[in-house]
Formats: sequence, C-alpha cells, structure tokens
Amino acid sequence: MDLGLQGKRALVCASSKGLGLGCAEALAAEGVDLVMNARGPDALEAQADRLRADFGVEVQTVACDVTTPEGQAQVIEAAQGVDILVTNAGGPPPGLWSDWDREDFIKALDANMLTPIAFMKALLPSMMDKGWGRVVNITSQSVRAPIAVLGLSNAARTGLTGYVAGTARQVAPYGVTINNLLPGIHATDRADSLDAGVSAQKGISLDEARAERAATIPARRYGTRQEFGATCAFLCSQHAGFIVGQNILLDGGATNLTT
Repeated sequence: MDLGLQGKRALVCASSKGLGLGCAEALAAEGVDLVMNARGPDALEAQADRLRADFGVEVQTVACDVTTPEGQAQVIEAAQGVDILVTNAGGPPPGLWSDWDREDFIKALDANMLTPIAFMKALLPSMMDKGWGRVVNITSQSVRAPIAVLGLSNAARTGLTGYVAGTARQVAPYGVTINNLLPGIHATDRADSLDAGVSAQKGISLDEARAERAATIPARRYGTRQEFGATCAFLCSQHAGFIVGQNILLDGGATNLTT
C-alpha cells in the first residue's frame, strides 16, 4: 500500500530508541525526511546516520531536553513547516500515591502533557495553512485503564488526551488530523525499567518478571517497535484523513474494554 508520504517532512520526538525510533524508521521507509530529537547526542546521531544510509532520506538532529523552554525552542525552530508531528516522551517513575509531591506532578505534566501541547501550538498553524497535516501523540494504555503504580503518568497523559479531544475537532476542517497511540507493554527500555522494579520488589529474576507480565497479555508477548511504527505511519498516511481524535490501543489485548 502506498501511504502517500514520499517527500513529506516529520518531527519525531524521543526518536533515538524505543517507540519513537520505531516511528522514525517506519516514516523514513516511506520516504519521509526527518527531524529527530533526543537528549543523548551519540545515540541520536548513530540512528540518524543509519536512517540516512538505509532509506536515503534527509535527517536533521536536535539533541536537547524538550521539557525545557530552551529545548522546545531549538526543536520548534528546526521543525518549522513539517507536515507530520510525532510527540513522545518517557513516562515518569512508578510509585504509590503517597510518594508524590507537587514538584513530581509538575515534572510529569511538563514532559507528558505541556510539551506535546507546546509543539502542537507551534506547528499546527503551518499544517492548517497547507491544508494537510498529521499529529500522532504517543501516550499510554493507562489513559483508558489507569495503572495504579503509574499515577503520575495516568494524570499527565489523560490531561493531554482531553486537550487533543477538543483540538482535533477544531483543526480537522483544515485537513489536519490529531490522534493518540496508546502502547501497552513493548520491548523497550521503559519495559525493562518496569520489569526491573517488579524483579526487585518480588525477589525474582528479570526474565521471570518479564514472563509474568507477558502472561497477562492475551497475545502472550511484548509488542515490537517495528509494528508500533507501522501503525504510526498509517495514521500519518493519505488513507487516514477520516480518523480524527481517536485513542488507538496497541497492547496485545491487555486492556479489557468493550469500547
């Protein structure tokens, strides 16, 4: 299937590894030029070089912390005129409701709600002017079914979901779509971190912790960055213009919902 993305340009945040990298790979494979962002310059440059070599696309890198005003300004300057925006940020640490203070919530909101909103506010106008654009926010299955130990993430990402619900319907008349991808457990560093926490808490090996978690997923495995990226690329495609303001689960069936 031709996704109709050849020659488009995309900003993909947190794209040196994990789900962000999966999205960058899938878009590059469709001929999309990239602005890639991550905090660590070495991993970012290595992946950018690989995508240039593998797919022949132009890749601009911006190594910075996008949760800061300075970092946001750098990325927004580099990404002016992009056709596609993929927002992404690692989730805050797990814990108990009694562990978190105001500063913890502010950090979570900055990373997982306010930063994506800042990028949308900066980059949506040019998409609307062109009459075409795609925004995909990588959030979490927890916005549909909250996870008790991820209260910080639940709160911040659900706030972003509410913002998108209204905004997506305001920009849709201009040919711009905004949707959210809600990953369950994928084979990423984030999953490793969560599994390590379970391993330490229960006194079991990391492999045992992974096996326990995989057993709770109907697909009986973790997702891959490649299949996640392919879904992102479809949402960015010419075929997805009638998908507006949706929250799409990629969780192997783990979230038990009827709607």
